[in-house]
Amino acid sequence: MLTLQELVADNAERINFKWIAGEQAAAQAITNNLGRAGADLVGHLNLIHPSRVQVLGAEELAYYTNFDAQRRLRLLEELQAGGVPAILIAEGLQAPDGLRDFCEANAIPLLGTHIDAAQLIDLLRIYLGKRLAPKTLMHGVFLDVLGVGVLITGESGLGKSELALELISRGHGLVADDAVELSRIAPSIIEGHCPQLLLNLLEVRGLGLLDIRTIFGETSVRRKMKLSLVVHLIRSTPESFERLPMQDQTQEILGVPIRRVMLQVAAGRNLAALVEAAVRNTILTLRGIDTMGEFIERQALAIMENSRKD
Repeated sequence: MLTLQELVADNAERINFKWIAGEQAAAQAITNNLGRAGADLVGHLNLIHPSRVQVLGAEELAYYTNFDAQRRLRLLEELQAGGVPAILIAEGLQAPDGLRDFCEANAIPLLGTHIDAAQLIDLLRIYLGKRLAPKTLMHGVFLDVLGVGVLITGESGLGKSELALELISRGHGLVADDAVELSRIAPSIIEGHCPQLLLNLLEVRGLGLLDIRTIFGETSVRRKMKLSLVVHLIRSTPESFERLPMQDQTQEILGVPIRRVMLQVAAGRNLAALVEAAVRNTILTLRGIDTMGEFIERQALAIMENSRKD
């Protein structure tokens, strides 16, 4: 939940809001129960989307003041009925008396700022998109491996933290251990970061809690990363496990399909090297290089050539 008071405080340096009316509703919440993107939470004056934060620049104020008093009142009543969370006056413009009086009487937050309306909307879309993004908490270790956000998952006791420690010793970075906070900051982007309580910490069986930043230095930790790959550790090979999967596996997180690979934990296996290889292969896939597809084409060509010889 985000209140208007928090929005004003969090953006004090960049936007510097000033209360015009309705300050008694400062504790009113801006909600995102439908999991909408930041672009759907704020915009120019729009009666079709009254539940957005409404921004009024010079054009919108001219549109509003062009109406007679009765039409203006009806417009404001429609916004109120639609649950408008706040009305923002941009570009240092003066709020019309009728608008200010209506907002004060009906406890609708009315704020002003000197920032241009378009810039104000851009800033708030980014801010609201992050603050009100759909979120989830997952168990695992989140790392930066070769610039790719990798979430290592699997049941307890499989050595996720030991694997993370090996990867960190190879020069990769820790984002979060045990509890990973994930949020969908865009329709197809999941961002992960560490809860404040666990920042820079990695728990390794037999060693306890390790402060990775203190042990390995500043470059061994990351504040946040975009999630691009899930590495799921398994104890033994299940019947459904494919040695050569014909299609890329994915795991849906917050409605976004994330590429996933499964690695079997067994004596003698260099899991750190396998994770690095999986990341490199993911990078190639993102660049449009399909190794399995190329192999299938090569195999089909070889079969055709052999059949011609026969």
